[in-house]
Amino acid sequence: MKNTLIVLGIIIIIGFGLYFMIGGSDNTPVTIDQNATSTVSSTTPLVGNKEETVIGKSVQGRDITAYHYGEGSKELLFVGGIHGGYEWNTVLLAYNLMDYLKANPDVIPKNIKVTVIPVLNPDGLNLVVGVPGRFTQTAVPTAKDVLAAGRFNANNVDLSRNFDCDWQAKGVWQTKTVSGGKAPFSEPEAQAFKGYVESSKPTAAVVWYSAAGGVYASNCGTDISVETRAITSAYAQASGYPAQDDFDFYALTGDAVNWLAKENIPAISVLLTTHSDIEWDKNLAGIKALFSRYSN
Repeated sequence: MKNTLIVLGIIIIIGFGLYFMIGGSDNTPVTIDQNATSTVSSTTPLVGNKEETVIGKSVQGRDITAYHYGEGSKELLFVGGIHGGYEWNTVLLAYNLMDYLKANPDVIPKNIKVTVIPVLNPDGLNLVVGVPGRFTQTAVPTAKDVLAAGRFNANNVDLSRNFDCDWQAKGVWQTKTVSGGKAPFSEPEAQAFKGYVESSKPTAAVVWYSAAGGVYASNCGTDISVETRAITSAYAQASGYPAQDDFDFYALTGDAVNWLAKENIPAISVLLTTHSDIEWDKNLAGIKALFSRYSN
């Protein structure tokens, strides 16, 4: 009996100790909110007003990531690297824009959200520079055959021939025949872009390519929309690139930007002048012109 009392005394002493250790000394009961929701979401908050969303995977399983800046209701979408390592300067331009927006968040009007997809074809970029994301220009090889191979995804499909606007299984690039895939959106990278666009419904979009030096309006078998023509003119006038209604160097089938037009999203292709310069000042001026246009 004596031993039992000793054990009970020890248990009581330990119980009181634990009570005070967990904050019971202020007589406030510890409660659990049964209605609380998880803070985990499909987006991962980063520094400041920036978030990133993995919108899909490449053929080889690499992340395709969209980065978001600002919190406005009007979303402007900017896309680089649809042709991977072949057009690596469009990737550097996109990353340059991301760095600029992070350093200068006040440049974004309050009613605008900016989304940047710097690399839509990470496998093609990795083939050329050895990484699927950020890289330095010193990592870029000079061999033309290596650069050209980086244009395609890991299924050897030209992603800007894989969208549902005048799609053909065999497309054209310069004088070459290229694969448009087995069907529109047969490729995971195109599917990822499609899914993001359909879910977010951006107000307008810019896709960077190289190299011809111009701003090209989009359309898919119809007249160029009034708003597409307006943003073509705004970007061109601010940047100094010539504005063009059509890309007529060779036939375009399954084009990503023309598909955006089919989805009633004002969209332009901005072709940098060379394959090696990001032409930052020109493009920043064009970007700011779009900010100004959609700031109200």
